[in-house]
Amino acid sequence: MKEHITIGMDMGDKNHKAVALGGDGRESRREEVANTREAMAAFLGGFPGATLAIETGTHCRWVCALASGMGLKVLVANARKVALITRNSRKSDWNDAAMLADIAYAKPSLLRPVSLRGAADQRLMRLAKGRDALVRCRTAIVNQVRGFCKAEGVRLRACSPEAFPSLRGDIPEEAADVSAHLLATIKFLNGKIKRYDRILEKALGRLRGEDADIVTQIPGVGTVTAAVFLAAIGDAGSFGGDARAAGPFLGLVPKSGQSGDKDPQLRISKEGNSLARRTLVNSASHIMGPFGKDSDLRRHGMRIAARGGKNAKKRARVAVARRLAVTMLAMLRDRSDYRPIAEGSPPEWGAPSGGSAATAGGREGQGA
Repeated sequence: MKEHITIGMDMGDKNHKAVALGGDGRESRREEVANTREAMAAFLGGFPGATLAIETGTHCRWVCALASGMGLKVLVANARKVALITRNSRKSDWNDAAMLADIAYAKPSLLRPVSLRGAADQRLMRLAKGRDALVRCRTAIVNQVRGFCKAEGVRLRACSPEAFPSLRGDIPEEAADVSAHLLATIKFLNGKIKRYDRILEKALGRLRGEDADIVTQIPGVGTVTAAVFLAAIGDAGSFGGDARAAGPFLGLVPKSGQSGDKDPQLRISKEGNSLARRTLVNSASHIMGPFGKDSDLRRHGMRIAARGGKNAKKRARVAVARRLAVTMLAMLRDRSDYRPIAEGSPPEWGAPSGGSAATAGGREGQGA
């Protein structure tokens, strides 16, 4: 009977370090593999039916697809969860590869294997990331122009990024020439962002239309938030019916550091997809803002913000983002409609009791 081979591979940008273990768990081969499809296929071709352990990262998708297509079993380790590697006092590429192989051979569950998102969700995520890159560039340019003006004693009035070029006449003469090209760039980026919005909206309707129709019932959840959230969570059924799992999955719950009698209050873990987490917090800001509609989500955030203290509003936005994620996952799980205010909910902060109840069903307003 042919022995089963276990391979640990530490992936780099130019080459990968691979360590192979025989059926007895002893190292049988190590090799440096160039970061090309041809070199990878040639290497993996020598280990039919083997188990390949890699970490999440830039190259994990195509390596996983290639290896799976060649008949190998692929374990994609959660890079943030494998403390045996990240905290290794003798960390190196070769040692990382050997550690991956050892764990995959002895107890694969310690790798905290993840499932990579499907092609449709990857398409949505890439479109959203492309749009986000343009938005962040625009924000950086707006802030730079405002900085130029402040240095001359002029504070430009608040306005949306789309309308910012209209402030050209308010910019002091000392900063006008250097700001002119930046304002033109903002106008160019505005057009490109609108173009991305149209492409993303069409892709969302084609790839996840039914799911998008469910989550966009929530005021404050638009095309971008829906696309990023759906792409990040993938199949709602993979959470085992527990909608509250959306919080930890997206890194919106506090880390735990309990030891003995000490249980310090820590910041959120920030695990999972950073764009999804940031997008949910932006939606939470809208829900809590002046144009947000009355709902359990808004009331939850207002109660937390009203407690006062340092960063109370920031904590409130994160809390609303967490509950928003739970709400959307519950709606997808149950295929239910959005209910802004659940029966028996406490009244809006600062409003008289006895608020009106919503008519749509579901358990969405209960979570987090």
